[in-house]
Amino acid sequence: MEVFYEKINQLLPVLGVELLVPLATAAAGALGKEELVCEVKGIRARGHRTPNGFLVLKGSQAVLQERPSSQKYPWAHNMRRDLKDEGVLAEEQDHLLFTKDWEFSIPSAAAAVVHGGHANGLIVWKNGQGRTLKEIESV
Repeated sequence: MEVFYEKINQLLPVLGVELLVPLATAAAGALGKEELVCEVKGIRARGHRTPNGFLVLKGSQAVLQERPSSQKYPWAHNMRRDLKDEGVLAEEQDHLLFTKDWEFSIPSAAAAVVHGGHANGLIVWKNGQGRTLKEIESV
């Protein structure tokens, strides 16, 4: 049974299912973590790497209108819909707002929700000096 559970834990995040991924708290996860920012179309999201993926912090913003590509490849659209249904994303005047910290399995999933469609999380998440997550992790 443990082998089965381990395989499911490996497979679900790859498929974009956040079902069994534990949520890291901001206080525990932020220790020693560099805050990263994702900016697009005048909105701004903040987050950082965690042992399980990437945590987007409460108060972060996401674009209101999704990219046209999200209709062709709907996993980002479906993830945003699920987060709205769970109350994690709330509609503001001209953007969506994260109402609580939310952990994603990979930085690109977090970036896709913020951008409203596919985005490379290793490139769009940047630190205060403008270095990308890819650059930071390659050191």
